[in-house]
Amino acid sequence: MNFIKKIIPGLIMCILIAQLGLFFGKFIPSIGGAPLAIGFGLIASNTFAKSKVFAAGSKFSEGDLLSYSIVLLGGTLSFSTILELGFSGILFIVLQMALTIILSMYIGKKLGFSKHFSALMASGNAVCGSSAIGATSPVIKANDNDKGISITIVNLTGTLLMFALIPVASYLYSNSTLQTSALIGGILQSVGQVIAAGSMVNHDVLEMSTIFKIVRIVFLVVVVMWCSREFKDNDTEKEMENDAEFALESEAYAKPKKKKSLGVPWYIIGFFILCFLFSFGLIPQGISTTFKLISSKLEIIALAGIGMRINIAELIKQGPKASLYGLLVGLGQIVIAIALIKIFL
Repeated sequence: MNFIKKIIPGLIMCILIAQLGLFFGKFIPSIGGAPLAIGFGLIASNTFAKSKVFAAGSKFSEGDLLSYSIVLLGGTLSFSTILELGFSGILFIVLQMALTIILSMYIGKKLGFSKHFSALMASGNAVCGSSAIGATSPVIKANDNDKGISITIVNLTGTLLMFALIPVASYLYSNSTLQTSALIGGILQSVGQVIAAGSMVNHDVLEMSTIFKIVRIVFLVVVVMWCSREFKDNDTEKEMENDAEFALESEAYAKPKKKKSLGVPWYIIGFFILCFLFSFGLIPQGISTTFKLISSKLEIIALAGIGMRINIAELIKQGPKASLYGLLVGLGQIVIAIALIKIFL
């Protein structure tokens, strides 16, 4: 009950903002309800809705509702749609992620950032933004300050790219479904940004770009394993001290040490389960249509939540150097994606 009470104010605010975005989106179809919901959310959170009372609800909308939306989306897609990516599509994703990591680490080193911070930026930009940073930070033993700044910069970069990629895709690919989806789904940092950008083009791009993004998220486990291997020799003495302390605690309490989980997010598993059921006709078309409707409603509320979570004052406070880092990585991702799309797609 306490949790529900905490999220209600922010959730109601996100629902109202989402409806406002959809309403004005009818009059400005060239922009659409999705980006308007993000924009209205950003304005609200930095003006009249600054209060912390809205924080829990906006976080719930941004995270949980978007996750449910992705799961339900699986009940509307068949494996044949996913297989449209083909080997070349998968290869594009792998190379895009690998080169993004290499680029992020290189730029971070040149700008004088720590290896830990650069690794957080690399994982966040290569995979899925805040979620990837949250998954890799304990593995590399990153401090809270690095984690907070990297999340802020990665989200800012993704938000800017969300709008920048649309004219790029229109100019280069005339909004062709496969190439445009690869550009959006292969670059943008969060699922919400991918959905928002895809919805600005058309429904086919929305679905295909989401698939590109989901395949990227599946590879999160590989990125976390890379981080674990890359930083395994760091802080050796500290780890030995921790092991010694743990040994004493084990003798006293006889509690086994928990292993770190490297699994993919639960909503990706849920997506593939419903996708499997739909592919084999175990989800009737009527229910699938309902899933699609609910998913789209949750999606627009989640996008309002994303806007509500953007703190302009915090972004300004991070300083020009960190912002430059994000901008250079973002521009590099665009160049890499365009080159790889030309080669493979």
